[in-house]
Amino acid sequence: MYNWVLFRNMESLFEMIPDLAMIIRRMMDNVVEDLIIEKIELFKVAPRWLFLKLTTRCGIEGWGEPVIEGKADTVMACVQELQQYVLGRSAMDTEDIWQVLYGGGFYRGGPILMSAIAGIDQALWDIKGKYLNLPVYQLLGGAVRDKVKMYCWIGGDDPSVVLDHAHQKMEAGYSAVKMNATGPMAWISSISEVKKVARNIEVLKKEFGNDLDVGLDFHGRVHKGMVKRLIDELTEFEPMFIEEPVLSENNEALKAIYNYTSIPIATGERMFSRWDFKALLHSGHVDIIQPDLSHAGGISEVRRIAAMAEAYDVALAPHCPLGPISLAAALHIDFTCINAFIQESSIGIHYNQGCDLLDYVVNKEMFDVNEGYLTQPQGPGLGVIVDEDKVRSMATEGHQWANPVWRNKDGSFTEW
Repeated sequence: MYNWVLFRNMESLFEMIPDLAMIIRRMMDNVVEDLIIEKIELFKVAPRWLFLKLTTRCGIEGWGEPVIEGKADTVMACVQELQQYVLGRSAMDTEDIWQVLYGGGFYRGGPILMSAIAGIDQALWDIKGKYLNLPVYQLLGGAVRDKVKMYCWIGGDDPSVVLDHAHQKMEAGYSAVKMNATGPMAWISSISEVKKVARNIEVLKKEFGNDLDVGLDFHGRVHKGMVKRLIDELTEFEPMFIEEPVLSENNEALKAIYNYTSIPIATGERMFSRWDFKALLHSGHVDIIQPDLSHAGGISEVRRIAAMAEAYDVALAPHCPLGPISLAAALHIDFTCINAFIQESSIGIHYNQGCDLLDYVVNKEMFDVNEGYLTQPQGPGLGVIVDEDKVRSMATEGHQWANPVWRNKDGSFTEW
């Protein structure tokens, strides 16, 4: 009976408004016309970032962060090459634009292309959310949690003093930190270097016990022959995870490492698409994946990578040593992906000397940490309000950031 009444009411509605379908079609056409991308702007800003701004016909603006650290000019050139596939398109066509950007140039993947795509994709989602007056995570299916745990960096590239930094971060509301485990490491390093790594985390464990979770980033600096020896020294201090125990191009070595330790293994910041992650996830030799929202194809692609990881019972912890747009994009993934367990924060990271993440943000409270957690973004789109005056001012200065080139005592190159 109910269905019949509903049908009769709909029939009456169509009799009253015979052109309803045409009206709806025109409304949709107007949406498409309103959201046509008319302008792409790029801003290279200190300390090492590249921001992107898309502007639509109706004036809605979307922000993205397409960058590879130390290769900002290269990614900028790639975005400029890709703009032919973006200008004149509707921001509603997010997925089709992504597919064209990825496959339309025949050659696929890699850090430069995927970072360029990432920034464009972030900006498209930002526009769509602002047009619909909804945060991006609502467009992705809605939130699965009320808050997400955050961690931040302590120490620097060669961590020798970490205790003061850890106290500062605890006072700022964090309950988890990450630090570089090592400085320069030879292919087979001395036992004194191994002991030094252990002392850094031992200091923290003695001071804070289990009140502070500590992640250790091997940063790809450790070669396969040294990983197990380092793990032997570190196990008693119960790190939250070991990140990039070997470089991602040596992921086959993870089998021996994974079977050697109960410490969770994390990797993925130098992997750029679901196809890069496919073999790793299938191998079963990883516990936490760390795709970067500014390197791995943006919100669209990282959402797919996260879903793949969920199917393999693998946790997600998005990599983010970058700026406010990248961090905001990561948060929307965190709030919509059930396997996300923690988010890296780039606030106060040692690379940001002279200009930090919050310097470019109007609504700084969006990134406030309380008892170790960050709450859901509330604004439409990505939620972050970029201080455009600050961006334009800093873009006049730009930057020429490059990571250091390290050498061992014998003069040979070693991984930074």
